Amino acid sequence: MTDPITVEAVASAPADRVWACFTEPAHIVGWNFASEDWCCPKASNEVRVGGAFVWRMEACDGSMGFDLEGTYTRVEAPHLLEWKLADGRAVRLELIAEGPRTRLVEQFEPENVHARDLQTQGWQAILTRFDACCDALPA
Repeated sequence: MTDPITVEAVASAPADRVWACFTEPAHIVGWNFASEDWCCPKASNEVRVGGAFVWRMEACDGSMGFDLEGTYTRVEAPHLLEWKLADGRAVRLELIAEGPRTRLVEQFEPENVHARDLQTQGWQAILTRFDACCDALPA
């Protein structure tokens, strides 16, 4: 991975529950957006090496949107996911058990369009939203 950006969060749930929240489409649509004016209206996810995912991200007013697409390159449930985005950038998500909680450490290769700090803020906002969504799931 070339000059990765790292974002982190701690979920108040065990790794298996965090894994489910991160990989199940019914949950992905609840957290996969950085701000309240965006949404994730649909998601498909085939969690296996070589499996593909497509997560639709849209402005709530319908003015713009895009599909975040990729292919899994490494899957070690419930502790590690690695994937390549459609543009070839690598992403790694590690789930680290810390007692009844789970630390999520996500690293990704930045793209060349937006400033590095803007990318960090966006990915961190999504991970923070993920944490809140995961914590809200029933035990």
